[in-house]
Amino acid sequence: MVTAYDAFHGRLLREAGIDIALVGDSLGMVVQGHDSTLPVTVSEMVYHTRMVSRGLRGAALLVSDMPFLSYQPSIEVAIKEAGRLVKEGGAQAVKLEGGKDYAPTVRALVSSMIPVIGHVGLLPQRVHAMGGFRVQGRNSSEGESILADARALAQAGVFALVVEGVPLELAKRITSEVAVPVIGIGAGPHTDGQVLVIHDLLGWTKEESLPRFVRPFSRGGKEAVRALSEFRREVENGGFPRESESYSEAGPENAPLPQ
Repeated sequence: MVTAYDAFHGRLLREAGIDIALVGDSLGMVVQGHDSTLPVTVSEMVYHTRMVSRGLRGAALLVSDMPFLSYQPSIEVAIKEAGRLVKEGGAQAVKLEGGKDYAPTVRALVSSMIPVIGHVGLLPQRVHAMGGFRVQGRNSSEGESILADARALAQAGVFALVVEGVPLELAKRITSEVAVPVIGIGAGPHTDGQVLVIHDLLGWTKEESLPRFVRPFSRGGKEAVRALSEFRREVENGGFPRESESYSEAGPENAPLPQ
């Protein structure tokens, strides 16, 4: 699973054969520049999900996050807002954060024919209540509580679980004891799958800002800065564009514009 926020990202995931595209409310941080996911709205999620769908072209499961306060107020609100993500955005499933307290919400969504992925452990929408982006489940009581949340969500009907920011032994236990696929992030290698933010994976995020569990698989950010700097220099010194890179009056009258 990899996050995606526009048609370009969707195309990249399609061409790479990624299984699940997650339109994460993480867009609030990596796209919009906020310091948390909390400001993201349902309308923004619909907009980004629709864009990803165009690039993905059905090549992967398209999942959209339910942002803060889109499902917490009531089950009725949750069904309405999840329905928008599916009907208007094109999502094939939604993901929501929280444990056993949201099991009734999950049941109602599944009964409304909306597939759901759960999310336990570190919950970015509870960043203030959790005292920041901190590892969860370090002691036995916290670990048992997260395991109970995972079991409750599975029983309520989620078809998969994201487990974020927990010790690897806890993630391993959840994976072995809960009868749905478990997708880890910052939870060690013993889960059924892994998810990363595309900006982190491709090296677009500055290395000093990366969580310790992220391994960049590219130096995309540095390469982009190099290319932009080279473009600036070439324009300033007259090296771009060359005559061969320009249209000529002698050329075809109906020469197409570049795509």
